[in-house]
Amino acid sequence: MEQEFASSLLENAVRELSRLPGVGRKTALRLALHLLRRDESEGVALGQAIIDLRQGIRYCSVCHNISESEVCPVCASPSRDRSTVCVVENVRDVMSFENTGQYRGLYHVLGGLISPMDGVGPDMLEIDSLVERVAAGDITEVILALSATMEGDTTNFYIFRKLAPFTDLRITQLARGMAVGNEIEYTDELTLGRSLLQRTLFTDSFRS
Repeated sequence: MEQEFASSLLENAVRELSRLPGVGRKTALRLALHLLRRDESEGVALGQAIIDLRQGIRYCSVCHNISESEVCPVCASPSRDRSTVCVVENVRDVMSFENTGQYRGLYHVLGGLISPMDGVGPDMLEIDSLVERVAAGDITEVILALSATMEGDTTNFYIFRKLAPFTDLRITQLARGMAVGNEIEYTDELTLGRSLLQRTLFTDSFRS
């Protein structure tokens, strides 16, 4: 049975905070009470930051990374290698690769992985837009940089099949320096950077 509060304002705050990932009602209550104990300006600043985030952030029209403009800074940068595209699951993975300092190409954010058990099919991901980018003709290598999980492997193979008609395209994947089952965002930067630099042809995985 959920705890009821004397204040409807507190109840509303707890309810909304508990919608956040990993935040239960007890943690939400602690956060709400913490904000009440702090100076009012801190709560206002937090609220404004969230409003600014929701109203100011959009998704890049090219790679689907988060951006404050139509095209993200990575896609807009003239110093990036425009012939190479690293395919990742989500925005957090872009941040992880950027933190390695080992990659100077572009990205393509899928927005998830194929997972029939969770009702996620290929049509729900940004796969068709990846094919369109490759079809434009400027890309010579696609790096499949998805997590070493069943869903990641399934998505890798599906993308490989979709890109197979582009015979001049080099399709690679991260070197298996990461343990099977590991997700990109939880892999340390050194291992991630090494896996990127030592990437292999995707077809090599058929022979292993």
